[in-house]
Amino acid sequence: MRTLRALGAAGTAALLATGVATAPSPPPAPKPQISDQAVDEAVAHLDGYIADVMRRTGVPGLSVAVVHDDEVVHLKGFGVRRTGETAKIDPDTVFQVASVSKPISSSIVAGALTSPGEWGRHTDLPGFSLKDPWVSGHVTNADLFSHRSGLPDHAGDLLEDLGYDQAYILDHLRLEPLTPFRASYAYTNFGLTAAAEAVARAKGTSWQKLSEDVLFKPAGMTSTSTEFSAFEQAPNHAATHVKNPDGTWSPRYVRNPDAQAPAGGVSSTARDMSRWLRLQLADGTLDGKRIIPADTLAATHFPQILSQPPTPPANRTGFYGLGWNVSYDSAGRLRLSHSGGFELGANTNVTILPLEKLGIVVLTNGAPVGVADAVALDFFDFAQYGKATTDWLPLIAGVYEQELNVGRSATDYAHPPAGAKPAQDSAAYTGTYDNPYYGKATVTADDKGALTLSLGPKPQRYPLAHYDGNTFSFETRGENAIGRTGVFFSDGTFRVEYLDANHLGTFTQQ
Repeated sequence: MRTLRALGAAGTAALLATGVATAPSPPPAPKPQISDQAVDEAVAHLDGYIADVMRRTGVPGLSVAVVHDDEVVHLKGFGVRRTGETAKIDPDTVFQVASVSKPISSSIVAGALTSPGEWGRHTDLPGFSLKDPWVSGHVTNADLFSHRSGLPDHAGDLLEDLGYDQAYILDHLRLEPLTPFRASYAYTNFGLTAAAEAVARAKGTSWQKLSEDVLFKPAGMTSTSTEFSAFEQAPNHAATHVKNPDGTWSPRYVRNPDAQAPAGGVSSTARDMSRWLRLQLADGTLDGKRIIPADTLAATHFPQILSQPPTPPANRTGFYGLGWNVSYDSAGRLRLSHSGGFELGANTNVTILPLEKLGIVVLTNGAPVGVADAVALDFFDFAQYGKATTDWLPLIAGVYEQELNVGRSATDYAHPPAGAKPAQDSAAYTGTYDNPYYGKATVTADDKGALTLSLGPKPQRYPLAHYDGNTFSFETRGENAIGRTGVFFSDGTFRVEYLDANHLGTFTQQ
């Protein structure tokens, strides 16, 4: 899922009223407030709530782990690994964790560094640069892990959808327009990926090998990997599911996130994730052994950039740290969280209160409809307040639905206007086109004149439907699909609507 304004005038007025420029006393440090009994009661409530949200949504499977005071106090699976089959989810079922990969990856980088200051090292990776040479020369791993490099929201994700590999995508980020460096927040999978890969390269190894050596092996996370092949080949893995129009769920798609492995490619189990939670809550130690330096890990928990300004009615402010969403509750306690979602079939959440040594991870095998986040939020409601403060499921589902509609065309291309102008002869559109960002494209016609657009390195074919005059449309596919999008032909060029958010979507005939 994707909120500090200064106290400003109120603080200044108080100082002027005294006429004495003395430093204010620091506020008292918050103290733990959640008792063992409260945690026990929240855990006792958990299974029933999970059964309820799975019933309400139909999500096929879920696995959950709760850690408190360095103990795994709940570890359980629910539902099935794949619809139409009987194999059950258990604590050792492997799930794709999607963007929960980000805090895992920041833990790995923290384990590869010798001091917190190394987070500020320049991101030096062959083939990676940004549009502004000055920014390229100054951008750091911390900038990219906190999404404050100036890259636009989800830069590079559409290239991944078209089948381009990591090297091509990182190389072409140099064409993306930039917003103000370190003064603007935009969530970018491939910016974070570039930083992680740069750290691995500096260590003379691959990202997967670094992940194994620094975290997975030392922490005993034996079923965790950053490679899609490991997930796919695991005998006990949860298939990804999407919701059908009739409300049922089907495993229709495969999501291979290898290109953005540090940002979204981790797969793991609730049992392995419980070990990582224990490590996070014990300042980098596990079973009495130091796994990650406490200071480099702690650096990942500090706010780096404002990510969510205060908005009514709650007026809560949110920040992004290094791979973590960072916020503070009314008692001043630090809360760290991250959600993960693949529209092609996975939704996950991790939330921890470090002061309380309390954390939960929720893994599901269904596309985001709010289940993972609602389970985590409801659990913390019961741990903190002894009751639910709201029905989280419809609220979170609404947020995901809103995000799903971002980028959808305002035009209903499925219904051409009355009196639509005819298209020209197919020869006016066919040919080979090029685009500096999206690469080569071809437009071909069959013997009946029907047009097909081919995009990507292993061309993906999109039949074009005529809409009006020189405007056509096609149905988008992949993780970032948004329904039908427009294709506008004009004088040896065409522009693809959903590829053009950053004005990079025009192709020129060769």
